[in-house]
Amino acid sequence: MSPATRREPCRRVPCGPSDARRTVERVVAERCRARAISCGPAAMEDALVVTSELTTNAILHGGGITGFDVAVDSGGVRVSVSDRSDELPVAVAPADERGYTRLGGRGWPIVCRLSRDVRVAQLPCGGKRITAVVPLR
Repeated sequence: MSPATRREPCRRVPCGPSDARRTVERVVAERCRARAISCGPAAMEDALVVTSELTTNAILHGGGITGFDVAVDSGGVRVSVSDRSDELPVAVAPADERGYTRLGGRGWPIVCRLSRDVRVAQLPCGGKRITAVVPLR
């Protein structure tokens, strides 16, 4: 792996979305500065929203966060979140069959809209890893 795409190892798995967002902010700032890569405020905000949604979904629907990784290169911010569930994420209709608005269910579509690439991989020991690449623009 070249230094331009080297992954930033996380010393520990974040315990929640705010911890994960702080890690992304720190890693993106450090890597962009070290490589003279520009990351505007809108790109950073998108990366933080994607991070928050992926970690929240892992906690609410995936049995907890089991892995977390951040990488930065000229193509974008790559955020990977692993959880215990083998179930794939799905988009949920904003209203139920009676037309009542549902709470939640919008995180996965947000991740897909803000990311250039989203991949879901089943893990050999169970669970899954979702990796989203948010463009730096």
